[in-house]
Amino acid sequence: MTSNGVTVLVCDADGAKVSGGDTALDLIGDAMGCRADVVAVPVERLADEFFALSSGVAGDVVQKFVNYRIRLAVVGDIGDRVAASDALRDFVREANRGRQVCFVADRTELEERLARA
Repeated sequence: MTSNGVTVLVCDADGAKVSGGDTALDLIGDAMGCRADVVAVPVERLADEFFALSSGVAGDVVQKFVNYRIRLAVVGDIGDRVAASDALRDFVREANRGRQVCFVADRTELEERLARA
């Protein structure tokens, strides 16, 4: 998908769970193969540990995307998870202030965000 001149690799909800740096590198490789600037990962593709920040999975995944200068968009409703964790709420808020990682409700919101960037 291309939105506002930005190439986005949109991942299917089905597929291997993103559970750490190795699985993030698989997505990064796919993105590089199609020259994508952003990888949009449905919430369903993220391992539960991603949302438990103390596990270090989110940090590992995000660091891989930062290192390769490919942006990560987490797409889907994480309202229940955010409501249950102050740390996750703060992480999502800070991520959405930057450009490298964002959390959006759906593809429409992602397209709007890319239009503003």
